[in-house]
Amino acid sequence: MIAQAGQGGNAQLLISLLLMVAIFYFLLIRPQQRRMRQQRTLIEDLDVGDEIITIGGLVGTLTSVEEDWFEVEISPGTRVRLLKSAIARKVPEDVPEVEDEEADESK
Repeated sequence: MIAQAGQGGNAQLLISLLLMVAIFYFLLIRPQQRRMRQQRTLIEDLDVGDEIITIGGLVGTLTSVEEDWFEVEISPGTRVRLLKSAIARKVPEDVPEVEDEEADESK
């Protein structure tokens, strides 16, 4: 009788462990893999002339693409080199630029 109760407890423990592994996979591992795939695709699709936003929030235009680096113009005449991993996203081309509210008020 005691041996049978011990085997039932082991089966429940094994089922609990498998359930926890499945939960971790679907809640943590799988979404992280999807984000990594999206980032890799973004980096591969970028080309000179694309407007990007960095992880730090800088907005600029790609001026050159190297093996591990991008050269980005953040203002006229100001260029910086960034690691490819520092790119957060590409600015959509169909987004209209927002005018400065102070310029509108002074008119």
